[in-house]
Amino acid sequence: MSAALLETSLPLPLARRGKVRDIYDLGDSFLFVATDRISAFDVVLSPGIPDKGRILNQISVFWFGHFAGIENHLLETEFDQFPLEVRAHPELRGRSVIVRKCSVIPIECVARGYLIGSGWKEYQQSGTVCGIKLQRGLKMASKLREPIFTPATKEETGHDENISFERMSKIVGAELAAQLRDLTLMIYGRAADYAASRGIIIADTKFEFGLHKGRVVWIDEALTPDSSRFWPADQYAAGSNPPSFDKQFVRDWLESTGWDKNPPAPELPPEVVANTREKYIAAYRQLTGNEP
Repeated sequence: MSAALLETSLPLPLARRGKVRDIYDLGDSFLFVATDRISAFDVVLSPGIPDKGRILNQISVFWFGHFAGIENHLLETEFDQFPLEVRAHPELRGRSVIVRKCSVIPIECVARGYLIGSGWKEYQQSGTVCGIKLQRGLKMASKLREPIFTPATKEETGHDENISFERMSKIVGAELAAQLRDLTLMIYGRAADYAASRGIIIADTKFEFGLHKGRVVWIDEALTPDSSRFWPADQYAAGSNPPSFDKQFVRDWLESTGWDKNPPAPELPPEVVANTREKYIAAYRQLTGNEP
């Protein structure tokens, strides 16, 4: 297992260092670098997951290509076509892309097809998920009659806040809110159908969008195990928390420690790191039929 790439240092202006991604300014575009950092409950964990950034970057590229008819931010994905100053850093091969600069819409666009996580906790208390009333008698991990759209604010620090569609409409405007809702549910529905054909359930996922020359553009990452819950279809049963291909494995371990979700987080043990890496690899292999 190779060492985790936790930080990059390139002779380029650093536009932003996020929880898991380093972004460099190339002038008229950005270089996105997916590191091996991992976060949960909005806290960056230690240590990183070796090869995670490379695998997740390739999953995003796969999904963006799968939805070729939906405009996305990718400009170049082939490392050998990158600028010379980037190609001088071979450790970035496979884990970086060049993207167009967009005006980020400050909303997390979340689609939920199953009742799990914070949605399940809320449903037990009020029969709702993000304020949306659901039918009675659902169990943990029940499939919803129809996927629901549950937006959240994008917060630079702290936890994102679930908001109503009405509040989202006030933030971005009713027309754009409706467009983002419909686009989110359409992508999720088609992706869930494809994943099901590969033996994977996508329980929920979140998308980010931006504006470029007045057009809505799909940005950031696409249906990765960091932005979605992936379950093996052959092990799914309503009423229990299914095993997961994604970092839910890490979340579950953290929950078992009694951690209060404030930094610093407990250090991930070697077996959790190794198992999480294998889950990312298994997700890529099963979704694409290729080796990462």
